[in-house]
Amino acid sequence: MVAALLTAAGRGTRMGQDIPKQFMHVENKPLIIHTMEAFERHPAVDAIIVVTLPAWMDVLKAYARQFGITKLKWIVPGGDSGQESIKNGLMELKKHLKEDDLVIIHDGNRCLVSDEIISNALAVFKEHGSAVAAIPTVEVVFRSKNGSTSKEVLPREELFRTQTPHVYTLGKLLWAHEEAEKRGITGSGASCDLMQALGETVYFSKGSEENLKITTVDDLMIFEALLKTKKDDWLK
Repeated sequence: MVAALLTAAGRGTRMGQDIPKQFMHVENKPLIIHTMEAFERHPAVDAIIVVTLPAWMDVLKAYARQFGITKLKWIVPGGDSGQESIKNGLMELKKHLKEDDLVIIHDGNRCLVSDEIISNALAVFKEHGSAVAAIPTVEVVFRSKNGSTSKEVLPREELFRTQTPHVYTLGKLLWAHEEAEKRGITGSGASCDLMQALGETVYFSKGSEENLKITTVDDLMIFEALLKTKKDDWLK
């Protein structure tokens, strides 16, 4: 089985709106539904689990019915951190999946994840046993300790920005969270970050600039623009 674990338990404080960003509507549809639709239509995904805010669980269930998300099987409450929220989702999956079943962890506010990105993540997993979507860094990157000055440039050809999805077996993810608890590792909101802290190699799969994480109002405006944009036929 392949299950998509969508994280949607953030309170959206950086967005500065009255409701959590994942439930804000764009084109008459909540952001989390835009994301769920990507996994609903992908033929390799068998089930969806969403980790969200306790007060919004029934709302999410109603939205899923309204928009025909038939693969949604479980909704669980989030924790006090991203790491805890993912663990809550994994503990629910442990009741229903085998340890060698696949889990695709994805940010609920990355609404433009494509079929190609999901398929490539699964292909990289098949080859290496794990996959993390990533894109190369094209900007010049400085290191700064005070946030205002710097004399050190990092070699951008060696830098990659990770996104989601992340693909691992359920057993591997459960192991990682058990080890994190034993070693006192907390506050790791990304599974790839946690795996790296545990000495695991990260294998990159395809990412995209369009696979943006909607965190600020600027991100929301970019998302709305991308929804209305069609790539010209002459572009490769």
